[in-house]
Formats: sequence, structure tokens, C-alpha cells
Amino acid sequence: MIGKKKIFIGFVMLCLLAGPVSIASAVSAADWPMFQNNLDHTGYIDEASDFTPEAWLFKTEGSILSAPAIANKLLYFGSTDGNFYALNLDDGTKVWDYSTEGNITTSPVVSGDNVYFGSMDSYFYALDKKNGDSVWKYRTGNSIESSPAIKNGTIYFGSDDQRLYAVNTDNGKMKWEFQTGNAVKSSPAVYNGTVYFGSDDGKVYAVNDNGSKVWEYDTGTAVRSSPAVHDSVLYVGTDNGNFYALNTKDGSVNWTYEFNDTVRSSALLDPNDNSLFVGANNGNVTCLDMRDGTLKWSVNTGNVKSTPALMGDNIVVGSDSGTVYVLNKFSGKEDWSYSPGYYLFNSPFSTPVVYGDDIIAGAGDGSMYALDFTKKAGPTSIYLYYVSAIVIVVLAGLIGLKVVRGRRNKKE
Repeated sequence: MIGKKKIFIGFVMLCLLAGPVSIASAVSAADWPMFQNNLDHTGYIDEASDFTPEAWLFKTEGSILSAPAIANKLLYFGSTDGNFYALNLDDGTKVWDYSTEGNITTSPVVSGDNVYFGSMDSYFYALDKKNGDSVWKYRTGNSIESSPAIKNGTIYFGSDDQRLYAVNTDNGKMKWEFQTGNAVKSSPAVYNGTVYFGSDDGKVYAVNDNGSKVWEYDTGTAVRSSPAVHDSVLYVGTDNGNFYALNTKDGSVNWTYEFNDTVRSSALLDPNDNSLFVGANNGNVTCLDMRDGTLKWSVNTGNVKSTPALMGDNIVVGSDSGTVYVLNKFSGKEDWSYSPGYYLFNSPFSTPVVYGDDIIAGAGDGSMYALDFTKKAGPTSIYLYYVSAIVIVVLAGLIGLKVVRGRRNKKE
């Protein structure tokens, strides 16, 4: 028979083991450390227990060309109006904004007390995530179009000055820089102490966290897709339509797939089903087998430069056609779609993120949309009024034409 003392000791040991797991989960839930949140690019986090999904729309004065980040029920993103925004996820109301001197086309990351992003004014910014106050900023030699990644107190990002930077997250001081042969617009991924990224010089690079090169692979064309990494395999697309699965240890090719058109969409990985989802300028969203690149399915959605997000048994895709698609991840069959432009005023959607049953995506018209997938509902589009006005004008014209013809017939 087990004594009470042994039971007590066992209970204490269980608590000690479970404690760090709970703490780690809490920390990870509060952070969004890289493009689409993780190396699989899922773009998904569970919603808070006190969160009630609600459809809403927030309008900026520019275009929203990148994915937002989520932390503690706040949504962070930039716009080409030069402003960086923090919104309440509940209702889309603005908490604060911060003005830069250039377009913001990068996706932000959140870590600890700060939110980080780059701007085309050549500066990389660290702001207090609660109030938007400036913590520090670092100047590069050109525009920043690469979204950052954070690991162990270092933030990594590329610049159009052809370099990848490693900067201390606490004080904004550069640790090292790595020179490539052209602009670095690809967003880095950090895996097992190595930083992986692409460059417009056509190469995929692997660089140690001390700034020394491990290997490079020459694709022969610009690499603006951001690497996804799982189980020592890196997945990335290129401008010439080739999609690669590379061994992270030496850069050797595991397999390739030819899309016959530019691939700037970054891959979403779902290791549970060995599935990889990626868009291309051939107008399709495609699902490949992660293991060997075998085609599972491909569905036409219009050109897709954005990265799909994972939502249960579905994926969410923002298309250049001005539509957000929810597709079954096993078959590609459409579950739901949302087109606020009513096809007359369509504007390309950028990369979506998913918060529980809420889909959040920005668009080229400057709007950030929150869609309630449970109700399959979106906010009332501002274009509804334009379409209604056009319909009224057309009907009035037809009625007027009919009246004129009627009068002419009577005279005859």
C-alpha cells in the first residue's frame, strides 16, 4: 500500500514538473515572435475565454500589405499611410498609433513588453506594446520590407541595403550584419541556432546566430518567400516558380515542385497531415505532401501572394481577387468566402491571421477586416453603398429610357 508521504512527494514533483509548462504556455500565448507566429506559419492562436467574436472594420489612409500580429487581445499592424496601429480585437477600436516617415509593409512581432517592425523610412522600430511609446529605433541603409523574427534576446530582419541584421532587443544595438548580393525582403526563420532567409540575389542562406555563413543555395532567381521550417527541412518559393524543400543542415535539395509562375506566398505547414499549403501567381492555392512534394490538390482563387493561415480543418487564404477564402484543408473545397468589394471594387487581401473563430485580414483599400467564421459574417462593407448607388442610377436610367421610348411611341 502506498503511504501518504509518498503520495504527497509525488504530488509535489508533479506540480514542479507541470509548473514550467504552464509558465511557458503563458509566455508563448502573450508573444508573437515571428511572421505568422511560428516556424509552421500557422498564423493561429486560441482566443481568450472572455472573448466574444464580432465582425468589424477599421480604415486606414493607405494599403495594408502585410499580416498583423496578436498579443493579449490587441491587434498590431502597419499601413502604407506610414502609421503603425494597435486595435482592440473585441471591436476594432484604436488603442494607439505611431507615425513613421515611410510606408510600412512588414509584419510586426511581439515579445515581452514591446512590439517590433520595420518601415520603408529605413528604420527598424521597437515600441511599448501597451501605449506605443518609442523604446528604440535602428537605422539601416535602405527600406525595410522584411518581417522580423525574435530568438533569445536577438531580433533578425533584412533590409533593401542587401543585409541581414541581428540587433539586441533590449537596447537596439547591432550584434552583427550579414552581407548578401541584393535586397533582403524575405523574412528570416530561426531554427536550431541557425537563421534562414532568402535574398533577391537568388540565394537561400543559412547563417549561424553569430553571423557566420553555414551554407547557401543558389536558386537562380529572387527569393522573397519566407522560409517555413519543420523537422530539419526548409520550404521556400522563388520568383521563377520553383518551390524547394531543402535540408537545413547542408542546403541539399530534398525535392522541388514547379508552379510555372512566381511564388511569393510563404508556405503554411500542417505536419499532422504532412500537408503544405502555398499560393502562387498562377491563380491557385496548392496543397503538397511535405515529404516528397506530391500534389494533393490545387484550387483556383485568383493570384495569391499572401500566406494561408490554419483554422481547424480549414485554411484561410487572402487572394488578389479581393476575396478571403475558407477552404477545407483535406480537399480544397470552399467552405465560405467573403468579398467586400462586390467584384466591382475588389482590393487584394494580405496574409490573414486567426484568433479562435475570428479571421482578421487587411486589404489594399486600407481596411482591416474582422470576420466571424462561426456566423460566417463580415462587417457591412463601405462598398455596399457605392454598389447601391450604382444600381439606383442604372435603374433610374432604364426607367427614364423606357419613359422616353413610351412618349415617342405615343407621338408616332
